[in-house]
Amino acid sequence: MAFLGKRILLGVTGGIAAYKAAEVARRLIGAGARVKVVMTRSAQEFVGPLTFAALTGEKVATAMFGPASEPLEHVALGQEVDAIVVAPATANFIGKVAGGIGDDLLTTIMLAATRPVLICPAMNAGMWANLVVQGNLARLKGRGLMVMEPAAGPLACGAVGLGRLPEPDLIVEAVAGLLSPQDLTGRQVLVTAGPTHEDFDPVRFLTNRSSGKQGYALARVAWRRGAGVTLVSGPTSLPAPYGVKYVAVRSARDMGVEVKARFPEVDVLLMAAAVSDYRPTQAEVRKIKRSQEEMAFHLTQNPDILKQVAGLKSGQIVVGFAAETHDLEAEARRKMREKHLDLIVANDVNRPDSGFQVDTNEVTLIPRIGAPVPLPLLSKEEVAAKILDQVVALLETRDGDHAKNT
Repeated sequence: MAFLGKRILLGVTGGIAAYKAAEVARRLIGAGARVKVVMTRSAQEFVGPLTFAALTGEKVATAMFGPASEPLEHVALGQEVDAIVVAPATANFIGKVAGGIGDDLLTTIMLAATRPVLICPAMNAGMWANLVVQGNLARLKGRGLMVMEPAAGPLACGAVGLGRLPEPDLIVEAVAGLLSPQDLTGRQVLVTAGPTHEDFDPVRFLTNRSSGKQGYALARVAWRRGAGVTLVSGPTSLPAPYGVKYVAVRSARDMGVEVKARFPEVDVLLMAAAVSDYRPTQAEVRKIKRSQEEMAFHLTQNPDILKQVAGLKSGQIVVGFAAETHDLEAEARRKMREKHLDLIVANDVNRPDSGFQVDTNEVTLIPRIGAPVPLPLLSKEEVAAKILDQVVALLETRDGDHAKNT
């Protein structure tokens, strides 16, 4: 997990969205982080320090001077944590940091900080659009700080527009990116996920039990590690991951079109979708009515997307998935040979705690060259990280081979 054992400094400034920072703190702690909160004087007009102390179990820092302050805290707090997030960040705070002003504890911490920083602006839409504010944000980005775009919607002042603090789960996901190794920076990764729906008529379809959770975890973790990620997803109930280009499809043929169009431009294809092997030969335009005791349907084989892209390979790393009920390794190796894969992820879907519709998976990573790597039962995010470790190694080998041949 990205947060396990990590120490996060959460800065809270004086806007109405300060109440949402309590939920950010709670979610960070729930993910395994230790959280230290620093509040400005204005923030305390909206939410009391006791709220954050109760949530984090740590004393909240509010001032540089006085009996409650610690010597050199303004230096240590920005250097002894793993990441800093300021949510909400007001226009006033952003202007001070951009101008190098340190006139309270939080702004002074920012001047001395050496750790990755995420700024989450929240303000009135007119303030957000102000050229001075945008110039200040550009200066922060130029210094390497990550700035999260605000959400659009109703604002506390009654206006509607950009300026809302992003939802806490999105902020937490952005912080996870700060804490992850950036070993996929500059890479383009295409992920497929979920089932496909093959229509019998307007209300019925042929599908499978895939929830999309493993594919979505791969997309999230790849983005955290610096990749540009496109997720082509069949129908699921999952929200689109933060930072990822999301393409929704329905059928296997729809997915094939999207994958083939994008494949030439990517470095990696992670084909985690459970694509239907067959579709009804004819989809009725009207609902099929109950009439006979028995009803037969003809099925037609869907195109094999991985086989099709094999002919388009020009150095891409292609990873397939084998969800099997028997002869796990033999079936996975057969698929690898037939589809010219670089790596295949095999899992036994007979287990109730592994595979479809659960949050855990037990898989074996089988490379084209080398010994299989069996993994214990892990969360799907942990499985995603292990798969991407293998992908990074394959990319490094590929790049090394290219360098030798040039």
